[in-house]
Amino acid sequence: MVIIIGNQKGGAGKSTLTVLLANYLTVTKGCTVTVLDMDYQQSISQKFEKAKILENEEPYQVLAYGLRDFPLMESTIRQNPKDIVLIDLPGKLDDDGLIRVFKAADIAVCPFSYDEFSFESTVPFALVLKKINPDVKVLFVPNRIKANVKYEIKVEVNEQLDQIGFVTGPIGDRIDFQRINTFQTPIAVQAVIVPVFEQIYLDYIQPHL
Repeated sequence: MVIIIGNQKGGAGKSTLTVLLANYLTVTKGCTVTVLDMDYQQSISQKFEKAKILENEEPYQVLAYGLRDFPLMESTIRQNPKDIVLIDLPGKLDDDGLIRVFKAADIAVCPFSYDEFSFESTVPFALVLKKINPDVKVLFVPNRIKANVKYEIKVEVNEQLDQIGFVTGPIGDRIDFQRINTFQTPIAVQAVIVPVFEQIYLDYIQPHL
């Protein structure tokens, strides 16, 4: 199974969400996971290498690749359908290398926030993705949502995104997000991600494993 995590807006939380989902699927669900870090900053790869230096046990493998490398590894990825490959995409749409990755995706996770700029970046990304791969399940994740803020466009945004895919429950903001790494998720962060990830797992991942 191939799950891409993407949005063309920088700062949406793609890489953080990728690590959190990888930690959840391996530690909580016992899944076999490989992370392909295709983001230009490759922050996940850096976290992974740092964890290895500290001699922490690696619950999954992180591999740094560019979009151009994907066609060469696609057949290998598909050898075991029960293995989960998470792909952290670069925050852009103007790269032809995305086409093969989009076509290979079973699920797309799109983190976003309730502001107009985020919404205007999320919709084009999802529409291009669905045009290239009509069968992909697109899951929109409201990310780093502040509990004491009233988001005036929330209802309108959810209604429009629900026409393209499915809007999950929100992931609340926690300062502990800065402490996540590739071998563990802080307890305070687990409290806000588990309800969302459990829903994604039960409804979209488990039925195909």
